[in-house]
Amino acid sequence: MSGPLAGVRIVDLTTVVMGPFATQLLADLGAEVVKVEPPEGDNTRHLAPMRHAGMGAIFLHMNRNKRSLVLDLKKTAGREALLKLAATADALVYNTRPQAMARLRLSYADVRAVNARIVYAGAFGFDQAGPYAARPAYDDLIQGAVAIPWLMMQSGSDAPRYVPATLCDRIVGQATANALLAALLHRERTGEGQAIEVPMFETMAQFILGDHMTGRSFVPPLGNAGYARVLAPFRAPYATSDGHICVLIYNDRQWPRFLAAIGRPELMDDPRFATHSARARHIDEIYRFVAEQMKLRSTSEWERLLSEIDVPWMRMNSLDSLIDDAHLAHTGFFRRVEHPSEGAMTTMAVPTRFSASPPERFEHAPRFGQHSEQVLREVGYSDAEIAQMIRDGVTVIDASPPCANDDGQRQP
Repeated sequence: MSGPLAGVRIVDLTTVVMGPFATQLLADLGAEVVKVEPPEGDNTRHLAPMRHAGMGAIFLHMNRNKRSLVLDLKKTAGREALLKLAATADALVYNTRPQAMARLRLSYADVRAVNARIVYAGAFGFDQAGPYAARPAYDDLIQGAVAIPWLMMQSGSDAPRYVPATLCDRIVGQATANALLAALLHRERTGEGQAIEVPMFETMAQFILGDHMTGRSFVPPLGNAGYARVLAPFRAPYATSDGHICVLIYNDRQWPRFLAAIGRPELMDDPRFATHSARARHIDEIYRFVAEQMKLRSTSEWERLLSEIDVPWMRMNSLDSLIDDAHLAHTGFFRRVEHPSEGAMTTMAVPTRFSASPPERFEHAPRFGQHSEQVLREVGYSDAEIAQMIRDGVTVIDASPPCANDDGQRQP
């Protein structure tokens, strides 16, 4: 094992995206993550494309460096096995509602009874002190609740739209990993375990309103909520004469160079262009002006000119051109690997670099129940006891999970 979290054991009861992304971040940093799956498997196992049942592409990327243990936690023997595992662990992570954990008799009090030092981390929809406490939550719902589709419309979209990524799941997943690491540091200093709750709604409200509280930050308000620069209709990749380019002319050093390069140096005497604060007050006009200028040259011409005057720009990638990006290839971001059952794959490296404890460990995403027998032996079960658990349907040993309802794209 390698990485800064080597030696940390985490029991992972999470499914879908938010929780598994949190534990993937921790596993990539060297933590030993035991993924405890229900008898039907993690839902993302069933999302196409895939070469074999139960090994969908999203699952493969989000569950590397983990071991798979199948337990039916609704059965007494499954719950007992989970508690034996928790007794050996540094942390337990779940992303069901706390009410569901209580029904399974796996609340913080239940788990703490077998391991007082454990960090018990829950990531779910809403703060449990509010009226939304028991409501289910998904990425799309939370995007809507924190005004992301409304913001899309305010900034020029014809209709409200979700961001086309599991944005909330992944941001809250990162917040969960950060909170868990902070609690582990606290335990190392004090010896004290604790329970953590990471609510999606409140976490994303903080994320969005950090930009957009603006005038509503003050009592009484100094204007409406909403960060004018990021809501400006022309804040978008600029159309050139033959494509698009992403450009941000931002500070008081870059603007004179840009205006001189396009033959309009006199505009620095225009009060709207003269200072950063003035440009912020007239941001719609400023971005409209830049948009009109960008149409006058080709993308490659702008790339050369902006590079010469040191004004920040980037190409607007498609998904395919991002995957083929020369910089990512040069830094080794993508790796070609051979999965034992799924064949050749392209996977992503850990983007963070550590000088003293680099996370060099890499293990493929596990098959369903691939490590059930191994983990159960580690916590004290005999071969006969494991065989009985298999017969009783408490666990599964390395098999394809039952088919789940999906979008019909799953390949055999």
